[in-house]
Amino acid sequence: MSREKEMAQLACKAIDDKKGKDIKVIDIHEVSVIADYFVIASASNQNQVQAIVDNVEEQLGRAGFEAKQVEGTRNSSWVLMDYGDMIVHVFDEENRLFYDLERIWRDGKVLDMDEFLK
Repeated sequence: MSREKEMAQLACKAIDDKKGKDIKVIDIHEVSVIADYFVIASASNQNQVQAIVDNVEEQLGRAGFEAKQVEGTRNSSWVLMDYGDMIVHVFDEENRLFYDLERIWRDGKVLDMDEFLK
């Protein structure tokens, strides 16, 4: 398994552990140079957004992956976690609908979540 895919898989499991909703992995490596994968998830509120972000940081950190940059604060409704080849976006439900990254990145390939949560 590639390093990028391993990061995406760890992120998906960490999000799922904190009851993140509507988790999507989009393979964007053929349409962009900014990353290979986007992992996008929704949370019910800002507290859950932060719980998910904390768990992703912890799980990826344990595996030796450190975020290059994290955009968003403890009170944010959207947090972006940049791991280089993999970027995690955690939104509250309202902002996920508003920003609609799936539409913006529709040229990427949405991957089967079963593969990432096993």
